[in-house]
Amino acid sequence: MLVRLTLLGVFVLLAAETVVAQSTSLTHEFELDNGLKLIVQEDHRAPVAVVQVWYAVGSSYEHDGITGVSHVLEHMMFKRTKNLDNGEFSAIVSANGGRENAFTGSDYTAYFQEWAAENVTLSFELEADRMTNLVVEDDELAREMKVVMEERRLRTDDNPAALALEAARAVAYQTSPYRQPIIGWEADLVNLEASDVRRWYDRWYGPNNAVVVVVGDVDPQDTYLAAKTHFGKLAAREIPPPKSRPEVAQRGKKTIEVVSSTAKVPYLFMGFKAPTLATPSPAAPEWEVYALDVLAALLDGNSSARLPTNLVRGQELATEVGAGYNGADRLETLFYMTATPRGETDMATLEAALLEQITDLQSELVDDQELKRVKTQVVAESVFELDSMFFQGMVIGFLETAGLDWRLKDEYVQRIEAVSAEQVRAVAKKYLIRNGLTVTHLLPEEQS
Repeated sequence: MLVRLTLLGVFVLLAAETVVAQSTSLTHEFELDNGLKLIVQEDHRAPVAVVQVWYAVGSSYEHDGITGVSHVLEHMMFKRTKNLDNGEFSAIVSANGGRENAFTGSDYTAYFQEWAAENVTLSFELEADRMTNLVVEDDELAREMKVVMEERRLRTDDNPAALALEAARAVAYQTSPYRQPIIGWEADLVNLEASDVRRWYDRWYGPNNAVVVVVGDVDPQDTYLAAKTHFGKLAAREIPPPKSRPEVAQRGKKTIEVVSSTAKVPYLFMGFKAPTLATPSPAAPEWEVYALDVLAALLDGNSSARLPTNLVRGQELATEVGAGYNGADRLETLFYMTATPRGETDMATLEAALLEQITDLQSELVDDQELKRVKTQVVAESVFELDSMFFQGMVIGFLETAGLDWRLKDEYVQRIEAVSAEQVRAVAKKYLIRNGLTVTHLLPEEQS
C-alpha cells in the first residue's frame, strides 16, 4: 500500500490528540540495547490495541535502477520466513481476529496489526521473526512482481491525477530523491531482482532502524518487557545513513504537459518548494512551517476557504480545487494547489486565477476573524480522528521516521495559535514564488 500525506495530514491528527486526548492518554518511550525504539501510548477506552512497526526507509532512500524496491520489500514481508511458511503470518493474525496490512511512503515503510490488546505480545513475536528471518525466493518474487506491476498500472498509469503528480514531482525535484515515485519506475521494476530486495532488507531492516508503536489498552511496563523478550535478542545492524541529496536551487518556473488516454477532463497541479520541520535553518525557522500550514487551510480548509469560495462558487472557473502542504516530510517538500476546470475554462485562465489568490495573500493581511476561524477549524475538524487508535500511532511513526521527536505532537496547537497574519503573508511572499514553482497541465488525449 502506498501512502502520501496531504493537507494537514499529520498535523491535523496532532491537534486532535493534543486537545482531547492529553488528559486520557499517556505516551511512554523506551529504547532497547540493540537500538530499537518502543513508544507506547495508553488508550483504555476499549480492550484493543494497534501495533505498528516503522522502518526509517522508503522511496527517498533509493537510487536510480532500484526505484520501488522499498515497496516491493513491503510485499515480500508477508511471504516466507525461516520459521513461517508463505502466508502463515497473515493466517495467524486472521485466526486471532486481527487485521493487518502495511504501507510505504517516501520516508518510511510500516507494518501493523489491529486486534485484542492481549495479542500485542503475539505481534512482537511475529514482527521480530520477519525483522530478521525473511526469506526472499526468486520464484516468489517473480510472482509478486506481477502484482506490483498491476498495482502500478491501476494506481498510476490509469489514474490521471496520480500520473500528473508523478510527472510533477519528477520535474519539480532536480536532485532530491523525492522525484522518485514510491511504487518505482516501470523500467526499474521490470529489472528488479531478488538479490536487490535481499540487499535492501539486509541494509535497512535492523532493530536499530525501527520504531515500534503500540497504542491501546496496554500497560507500558508490561509492553516494554514483552518487547525486550522478542526484539531484544535481535542483533543491531550496521546501517550507514543515506548520502545527502539536497535539492538544488530552482532558477525559474517549470511547466510540463502530461497527456493521458484515460483522462476525461483536464487537471492542473501547481507546486512550490517549501521547507519542513526536518529541514530547519536560519533562513527557514520553524515558525514558517506552522504559518504555511495555516496558509494551506486558508486556501482549502473547508467549503468556506478561499479557493472553493472564489474559484468554484464565485467565478465558477473550477469544479474542484485543493491545496496541501506537509511540514512533517523528511526533506524539502511542495506546497501545492490543484484544480479541475469547469466547462470551457482554459488552463491558462485557471492557472492565473490560482496565482491571483496567492497574490492577494502576499499583498494583504488576513483579517483577524478569518485567521481565527481557520485556526479553530484546524483543531476542531480533527477531533473525530481521536477515535482511531491507528491514526494516533501514525502521528508518532510519521514524526519519528522523518527524524523528528514525537513530542512535537504536544506543541502543535500552541504553535498554530501563535501564527500571526504577518507571518502568513511573509511565507506566502517568500515561498509561493515563480522561481520555486512547477506547473503541470494534465490533458485528455483528444485535447492535446
